[in-house]
Amino acid sequence: MFTLPDAEGWFYKGIYHRYGAIHQIGGNVKNKVIAVVLIVAAGFFGWRYLMGTSSAPEPGTGRDTARAVPVEVTPIKRGSIRDVAQFTGSLRASARFVISPKIQGRLEELRVDIGDHVENGMLIAVLDGEEYILAVTQAEAELEVSRANLQDAKSALEIAARELERVQELQQERVASEAELDTAQAKHSAARAAHEVAKAQIQQREAALEAARVRLSYTRIHARWSDGPEKRIVSEKHIDEGNMLRANDPIVAIVDIDSVIAQINVIERDFPEIRIGQSALITADAYPDRTFEGRVVRRAPILAEETRQAMVEIRIPNTDLALAPGMYVRARIEFSRKEDATIIPASSIVNRDDQKGIFIADEETETASFLPVETGITEGEIVEITHPVAEGMVVTLGQHLLEDGAAVRIVGTITELEN
Repeated sequence: MFTLPDAEGWFYKGIYHRYGAIHQIGGNVKNKVIAVVLIVAAGFFGWRYLMGTSSAPEPGTGRDTARAVPVEVTPIKRGSIRDVAQFTGSLRASARFVISPKIQGRLEELRVDIGDHVENGMLIAVLDGEEYILAVTQAEAELEVSRANLQDAKSALEIAARELERVQELQQERVASEAELDTAQAKHSAARAAHEVAKAQIQQREAALEAARVRLSYTRIHARWSDGPEKRIVSEKHIDEGNMLRANDPIVAIVDIDSVIAQINVIERDFPEIRIGQSALITADAYPDRTFEGRVVRRAPILAEETRQAMVEIRIPNTDLALAPGMYVRARIEFSRKEDATIIPASSIVNRDDQKGIFIADEETETASFLPVETGITEGEIVEITHPVAEGMVVTLGQHLLEDGAAVRIVGTITELEN
């Protein structure tokens, strides 16, 4: 049951008795006026009594205990604080490429599937190569014909050379005419030209044969890469055996996830703080109790005009293959650290007359004074005070009800600061 304090009880009881007196006084107008005057007088004296009681200071303290604001405080401390920024992004494989045929053909055999490990140089797929085998056979036959033609041309050149030599000797002895010499020289030149053509045809047929063999080799599709681990994983399969393929149609995708790349975007304010080689702590929703460590490996040199953000890549070792491309991740990057900073809870900061500051509680006088401050690094729920030098107990709860010099009543003390 709700019980009024003594002063309030006296006040309302007085009104009750005087209100009851109205009904006991006669019904004429004069008596009613007297009753109203009595009620007003009782209310006035009751109000005076209440004000005198509530504003009376506590004996021996001289402090207004009724108006003191209950507050919670914590000691201003010195300790380490870090300038840490958190970013969000997603993971991708450190390397990815798609296996595609260089020629068209029917997929005769596919030797891998999703999740299979692939070694560098491993045979992945085989196309129907009958057509290309025939092309090689034809090129080999044409090369043999060209070689036979070269032999004929070589023999004809030798005969023409001997004939020219004989006619030249006869012409010196004045037995052969100039016309016979001219004819012999023309035949020799023609034979020599035919010999050169035959040699060129040999080179042409050899090149055609090599091209046919290369096309035939394209029917056997291998996975090859120049750097990274010797084993990678098939991440996607785009087609099944028996299907027809055109040149460059995808067959499978192969990824390197022994390390993964976290791609994040940083805003203009944080852009100058990002440096190659910086350490980053990575967390993923799939592993709420685990933290991965990575390092910044690339930073875009420009900010996108549409978003005013720059892309940053963080490489994360993934030897146990726990992380998978496509995962959503959070990255924490430490920009700077101070080991002996003045730190307070961020919640204790208030604004008074467009000034940022804190309230320092004096436990002896039980008053709070406002101290304008300049802040530095903020880490989670704590903030650094850079100026002025501050010490004592800072108000962390109830400070929004305070003014400079206000009376306070300390109801609790927090000893530990939480980041």
